Amino acid sequence: MPSVKDYFIATRPWSFPMSVISVTVGTLVAASHGPMHWVAFGLVVLGIVAFHAATNVLNDYFDTCYAVDQPDSPTARYRPHPILAKLLTPGQLLTEAMVLYGVTIAIGVFLAVTFSILVLWVGLIGFLASVFYTAGPVKYKYKAFGELSVAFMWGPLMVEGAYAVQRNVFSLEAFYLSIPFGALVALVLLANNTRDIAYDARQGITTISILLGEKGSLVLYTGLIAAAYLSMVLMVLLNLVSPWSLLVLLSLPKAVSLLRSFARKVPEAADAITAQLDTAFGVLLIGGLILQTVVPI
Repeated sequence: MPSVKDYFIATRPWSFPMSVISVTVGTLVAASHGPMHWVAFGLVVLGIVAFHAATNVLNDYFDTCYAVDQPDSPTARYRPHPILAKLLTPGQLLTEAMVLYGVTIAIGVFLAVTFSILVLWVGLIGFLASVFYTAGPVKYKYKAFGELSVAFMWGPLMVEGAYAVQRNVFSLEAFYLSIPFGALVALVLLANNTRDIAYDARQGITTISILLGEKGSLVLYTGLIAAAYLSMVLMVLLNLVSPWSLLVLLSLPKAVSLLRSFARKVPEAADAITAQLDTAFGVLLIGGLILQTVVPI
């Protein structure tokens, strides 16, 4: 019988900070435009973590059902895969996903009824993107659309959704700020897929990294990092976002170190160390938004 710890590990909790950062950014932009509803923010965080967990669990379930994940897969080497490591059966994993989606839907409906009906549409788009990421008949992750979807979900969708809960409208400022962070979250998947080019090709799936090859993928990887930082500078120069947003530049040394590491060889922990850059960038962005609220310039 699986323990609570087994179910918890199956959700990949180390990936949750990226979702929390996205909704915190949206909430803080909203807080700079009016009063902040802390209970709503707490529910958004709880709902987005349940949503992220459900997506991870369902992803592992279908990857195993379609034999994409096998005992020699790279993903099984660096983390305990819930089915391959025999923590849970496929049926138990699917049940966990359904429960987590249920929690997400319950919170989403409450937020939609209580704070903003816009949450309903944001949630519906997110739900479809989450399920059909690997579920048939769409399975768009296996058709090189994974990075694009991740950038959209962790960028505009989550940031604007969190903003809408507080203000009941969408925001251009929130949209602008969501673009670079969403791109950096997609970078985690790109790093993962670049490392796994040979394995994924053997399994018969298509990723951007397979289409571009390792050299082309590294060019895209470098370009996305450069675009994230340059877009922040450009948005400040155009007065679209607060100058405090330039705090993200403090994470540049981490980005340079990452690029040097990838230039030598794609690391085994490619996605994990890329996620560290996302966290640094996101935390600094949050710091800038807090300063903008306390000390507006």
